Amino acid sequence: MTDAADAPGAESLAERVRDGDLALHELDDHADADTATAARRLVVDRETGTSLGTVGNYGFPAERAESNIENMIGTVQIPIGVAGPVEVNGGAASGEAYLPLATTEGALLASINRGCSVLSQAGGANARVLKSGMTRAPVFRVTDVIEAEALVSWVRDNVDRLTEAAESTTSHGELDDVTPYVVGNSVYIRFRYDTKDAMGMNMATIATEAACDVVESETGAELVALSGNLCTDKKPAAINAVEGRGRTVTADVTIPREVVVDRLHTTPDDVAELNTRKNLVGSAKAGGLGFNAHVANVVAAMFLATGQDEAQVVEGANAITTAEERDGDLYLSVSLASLEVGTVGGGTKLPTQAEALDILGIRGGGDPAGSNADALAEYTAVGALAGELSLLSALSSRHLSSAHAELGR
Repeated sequence: MTDAADAPGAESLAERVRDGDLALHELDDHADADTATAARRLVVDRETGTSLGTVGNYGFPAERAESNIENMIGTVQIPIGVAGPVEVNGGAASGEAYLPLATTEGALLASINRGCSVLSQAGGANARVLKSGMTRAPVFRVTDVIEAEALVSWVRDNVDRLTEAAESTTSHGELDDVTPYVVGNSVYIRFRYDTKDAMGMNMATIATEAACDVVESETGAELVALSGNLCTDKKPAAINAVEGRGRTVTADVTIPREVVVDRLHTTPDDVAELNTRKNLVGSAKAGGLGFNAHVANVVAAMFLATGQDEAQVVEGANAITTAEERDGDLYLSVSLASLEVGTVGGGTKLPTQAEALDILGIRGGGDPAGSNADALAEYTAVGALAGELSLLSALSSRHLSSAHAELGR
């Protein structure tokens, strides 16, 4: 897998692409996955004048990625490290854990690792999943608000029928809620599903399509789009901050004053004031949806390491950090409203991402169903808490720039 020329037949297939006989996406129909990948790499090599030897040096059969990507030419390798161990007192996750994090941002893991150490010294971080549900919200066209009101009434009276249709498409997912919204002659129906250990976006989409067929066959409404953006997927949205999407998870800790002073070189009062002025007031003035310091950093690094949908970092970073001085100690929390994670399906099947899930002991389906994905959400929240603690302390003690300088960043 290190050289396109090493794959028998790659050269001739590349020639056929250059001659216009085959398209890049058709190569998989004429060769095994590794040969097709090598042929594409040859085409790109020669047409762009580049050398893709490193891209082509990957450590698993290309067929393992067939459900994850099209027109594959190789892989991008991102450094992965661990932070911890950190003590986690979760509903689904408990004990000491190393957090796998993939990133290209120098000093990030060092900062999170410092936070993890302090969390453990304080007796560990608490974490709980408070709500779980993947959503899909199709939009229907009606004639006017009279028809809109009639459709809303029909939906409320026929939840059982919609549930039967939706759940007929999956052996695992369960439809938990159906909520209609009206804007003029547009009616949005937000379906929320328990998708167990899967992140569940595909499951929710397929199930919702079946429910939409029932709506169209029984009412005068016409489906305009299976997604009407009230879901809301991969875009910042207040509805996710309020109602949640995926896992709504919170982590918190109380850190003794002497630990804050000795380990973080600041005080609980200073951290609490900084959090209010920066994360709460500053974010409000900016019109931000996320009221935190850098939750996206941890979410993105965990997502890349464990095979999550990286675009959903948009929703995952929709978080609020709170801090207060409590009887001389520091109370700190981070609440992630819409963290969309899974331990089965999608990128979790890729070999390196599967190994990262193994580090946490949550690869595949959990027992009971959904417990592994709940644990991943709790580990991510604890990682975010460690990151918030470390960065806020560095800012409070004015050590942020010196820490980066010392690490050569």
